[in-house]
Amino acid sequence: MTSPNWPQLRADFFAGGLVRPVVLTHAGDDSGRLFVIEQEGRIRIIDRNGNLLPEPFLDLTDRVSCCGERGLLSVAFPPTYARFGEFFVNYTTLDRKTHIARFRVSDDPNRADRSSEQVILAFDQPFANHNGGQMAFGPNDGYLYIGTGDGGSGGDPDNHSQRLNTLLGKILRIDVQVGATYTIPRDNPFVNNPDARPEIWALGLRNPWRFSFDPANGNLFIADVGQDMYEEINFQASASRGGENYGWKIMEGNECFGTRTCDRTGLTMPIITYDHSDDDCSVTGGYVYRGTASQDMQGIYFYGDFCSGRIWGLRSTQGQWETRMLLREPITISSFGTDQAGNLYIASYNDGTIYRLTD
Repeated sequence: MTSPNWPQLRADFFAGGLVRPVVLTHAGDDSGRLFVIEQEGRIRIIDRNGNLLPEPFLDLTDRVSCCGERGLLSVAFPPTYARFGEFFVNYTTLDRKTHIARFRVSDDPNRADRSSEQVILAFDQPFANHNGGQMAFGPNDGYLYIGTGDGGSGGDPDNHSQRLNTLLGKILRIDVQVGATYTIPRDNPFVNNPDARPEIWALGLRNPWRFSFDPANGNLFIADVGQDMYEEINFQASASRGGENYGWKIMEGNECFGTRTCDRTGLTMPIITYDHSDDDCSVTGGYVYRGTASQDMQGIYFYGDFCSGRIWGLRSTQGQWETRMLLREPITISSFGTDQAGNLYIASYNDGTIYRLTD
């Protein structure tokens, strides 16, 4: 049995004029709009024709600490957004905290109500780096998933990623009902452990800058930024009950970190790793393509590297993961994103440009 074709990938200009774009997504409201985060604290709108609206959807620059790895780092629109107008953001504050906050849209669908902010979760960031930032709603359960970094510095000096009494270095899973702060899903893996934070869904992560769910089946792909040696993609099947330990700082990629030997018992190894040769430095996780414009792109998980501008495809064929480099562009890939139709985009951090990936 032969493998399906790999796409002949290309990046076509879609929109420009942005400043340090780090996220692009859609609201699932049939408007055709793309919402793009500028790291300093603005959410901008690109209409269905590729026009960048002059006024931001939301401006939090006076509340956000930027830049480096800090800033306004994510926005997540729940499946109920079109009905209730509530959405969630993740940002670092001026006093070195992470805030997960709820906002509401105003009577103008292109402007959010700044005064509606409700901080539902806050925690300290010991250092300026490794703030994580990604948020997404699970397609099968409707819960909000939040990626957190290990607290920063280098080598996770306080071992946050392996400790269950801190939210750092984790994937969190919470229930954000309309109007409430949040509650803990009853089936979270550590909910009955008195020594653990019940919000934790998975642990052992260094800086999960970007993760995403496959909308077709709920499988979760977590791109975890490495230290000096390896970048990695972790996988969690949709049937998982949570509790996976992805290894940091016991492991970096498939190698023991800082020692020649280590105990791998109970660890979930990455499905793909790559080293820092060929100008690679920092993985940017992407999405599984489920659009209708390309058959060859169908079912492939796309990811890239911030420094090299390389983009790979990853898929499972006959039970084995295989990956291939598909494109290299002179751009700094800060994020992938999709529109409601499933079309795939990338954001270029340095030049403020959005490209659409096609074949």
